[in-house]
Amino acid sequence: MDARPDGAVRRPSRGDVIAHGLMWASRWSLRFTIVVIGLYLLWYVMGLLWVIVLPVLLAIIIATVAWPPVAWMRRHGAPPAVAAGLVMLLGLALLGLLSLLLARSISGGIPEIASRAGSGIASIQRWVAGPPLNLGAGGQFDAVLAEITTKLQQSITVIVTSVASGVGVVASSVVTALLAIVLAFLFVKDGPRFLPWLRGVVGHGPGAHLAELLGRIWATVSGFVYTQAVVALIDSVLIGLGLVILDVPLALPLAVLTFLGGFIPIVGALVAGALAVLVALVSNGFTTALIVLAIILVVQQLEGNVLQPILQSRSLSLHAAIVLLAVTAGGSLYGIGGAFLAVPAVAAAAVVLRYFGELIDERTGEGPPPDSTDGPELGAPGEVTPVGRPVGTAGEEAEREGSADAGVPPGTSRS
Repeated sequence: MDARPDGAVRRPSRGDVIAHGLMWASRWSLRFTIVVIGLYLLWYVMGLLWVIVLPVLLAIIIATVAWPPVAWMRRHGAPPAVAAGLVMLLGLALLGLLSLLLARSISGGIPEIASRAGSGIASIQRWVAGPPLNLGAGGQFDAVLAEITTKLQQSITVIVTSVASGVGVVASSVVTALLAIVLAFLFVKDGPRFLPWLRGVVGHGPGAHLAELLGRIWATVSGFVYTQAVVALIDSVLIGLGLVILDVPLALPLAVLTFLGGFIPIVGALVAGALAVLVALVSNGFTTALIVLAIILVVQQLEGNVLQPILQSRSLSLHAAIVLLAVTAGGSLYGIGGAFLAVPAVAAAAVVLRYFGELIDERTGEGPPPDSTDGPELGAPGEVTPVGRPVGTAGEEAEREGSADAGVPPGTSRS
């Protein structure tokens, strides 16, 4: 508002108010457009380099699991390379042993399924022929089976091509897994030196903010991995026990699949549960399949109403709708790997937004300033508090001592 010569205050006209609003909206629209273009370019580059980005992300996930035992060994005097190598080799040995057990269980369970399949399929045919479907009248069920068989025979070329491409996908997955394992070894071996190096490159001010932000993201991803592991383990044990009690074949592989599916929230549990019900239906009949379905529903209710709220309330703070949309988008864009990495990625983005919100609150005086004076050492051998700040990190001690070997215990050699 402007002052007139007579001292009265001139109120802005309607045109002035509309013009000011349009200028404000145009400025913010331009800024928002530039941000969207920048994010799109980043997304495009990540898509081009996905063959590199995926192993790096998987290696970070593996490093969150491998770091606690490596940190314990380093605190007790083990050299970084030895500690990281022993933990990775032990993990690979356990994975190989589990794969051997699964292979033996699957090879021994398939003949059992084949022997039971006759009675199971007969019971399915009786159920389909009866009400409410009534597909048995006039040979309708046989006609449906004949049509399905004809379609499969006509699509044999497509099936063979898909199998051939699937072999290529498996080979690519093996290469990605090997690269992720090697990168994870390097991350857990040299991780504590990363943030001191980053501070030296970008400077103390920006480096402190980056250190704090990366420390929070590390704590969030670690919490997600361990929380999902606990929830998935409970689900797999309960469902596996139910399958064993009901004498369903392939109980161990189905339990392991349930555990692995637990790392893909919502969708993974549905797929694993549907497969367990299908195996029970074919091998044991309709009644056993209904019991397996009831067990899975009860376990899922226990997970959704008890385990997830208690265990994940501090680790992610994401609404179930956001989790479902993230898994759907990740799976549609990048397949199983995208679905697995979608929730940690969204959780990391939420950490970034919350940190920016704290900075905004600090500038406006609406909240306490974020503690970014001394950012946490990413992966430093110290205990991580629930808010993601390691206590007594070796990187901070190295900074005080001016050492270049941040995170390397005294008396040990660099590797």
